[in-house]
Amino acid sequence: MSDPIVATVELRRGQGGDVDALVSFWAEAGENHHRPADGVALVESLLSRDPDSLVIAELDGRIVGTVIAGWDGWRAHLYRLAVAPELRGRGIARLLVRHAEARLAELGAIRFDAMVLADNATGAAAWSAMGYRPQDEWARWIKSASPDAR
Repeated sequence: MSDPIVATVELRRGQGGDVDALVSFWAEAGENHHRPADGVALVESLLSRDPDSLVIAELDGRIVGTVIAGWDGWRAHLYRLAVAPELRGRGIARLLVRHAEARLAELGAIRFDAMVLADNATGAAAWSAMGYRPQDEWARWIKSASPDAR
């Protein structure tokens, strides 16, 4: 049975006026260890390139959840799934992910992947509850785009 609060949550795409609020929201609600900090310029770039990729959940005009549904024409990636800590476990993440999956499937995706930090137990539990499983055959390899980064 779904929490009645989910019925009052509105989903919409990200907009330029959301940038500062999103960066603040992710600082509070996102898993921010082991990755570069979110920044205004990065969010603005995402919104200018693919505004439909950023799905925002609002409750009474306040951002309470997000997911980015990235599509590069080949693969579908889900990341930055975040829900306000006081509203977790009420179905907002599931609502966001279902919406993102529908968008990606419409674009041609045949499989979705979720980016979850290895030590993010809360995130792993949420993705697992939605039917996602770790793929043991793969590891994510990264390299900074900045020559000054370590």
